[in-house]
Amino acid sequence: MSTTAIATISTADLLQRFTDDVGLHLWNVLTDEYFKGELIPGSRRVPGDHLGEAVRRSTLAKDAAIVVYCAGGARSAFAARTLGELGYSRIRSMAGGFADWKRNG
Repeated sequence: MSTTAIATISTADLLQRFTDDVGLHLWNVLTDEYFKGELIPGSRRVPGDHLGEAVRRSTLAKDAAIVVYCAGGARSAFAARTLGELGYSRIRSMAGGFADWKRNG
């Protein structure tokens, strides 16, 4: 596993960026076990335990801007690292996850 630091983005920065950047991809990476049916508007669900399969089927460019989030931030950091190892270069993990979005978003 890579020791490269995981880039993060705050809820406030994400909200601004999501408003300004129509090319931004926002993925909920919670597995079925933890997913409660809630998504940030405009995001899509790409379960972390299926990331490899999802990106193999994807036509998304390796330099696409992707922000991943989970419930609190730990699983999204792991997903961001995995995407980096799969060759994606513009990945951020949302700090604080969906819980922080609900508090501040």
